[in-house]
Amino acid sequence: QVQLVESGGGLVQAGGSLRLSCAASGRSFSSYAMGWFRQSPGKQRELVAVISRDGATNYADSVKGRFTISRDNAKKTVYLQMNSLKPEDTAVYYCAADNRLRAVVAGTGDYWGQGTQVTVSS
Repeated sequence: QVQLVESGGGLVQAGGSLRLSCAASGRSFSSYAMGWFRQSPGKQRELVAVISRDGATNYADSVKGRFTISRDNAKKTVYLQMNSLKPEDTAVYYCAADNRLRAVVAGTGDYWGQGTQVTVSS
């Protein structure tokens, strides 16, 4: 069983930066693929970034060049560094984990956090 707890959300002006963290409990964190998703009111949840157990990354086109996903297996934590934030980045951000990368990418991972709100003002 894995529990995920996100932190680091908040209110920031457009052009600013935030770093989200997702701390995991349980064993075998290094064997999990991890992902960040976001959902804003009236919209479907979307994949923002994913990192495999080997450290390979992939990003949504809308955040490429601005967001960076990384992981620290010793701390059992995955991060999302968000730079050059835009009002359209406003959403609740969730992290997800699964030992199957394909499941994380598909949004069907076994484990999810409770979410953290990110609000970008114009």
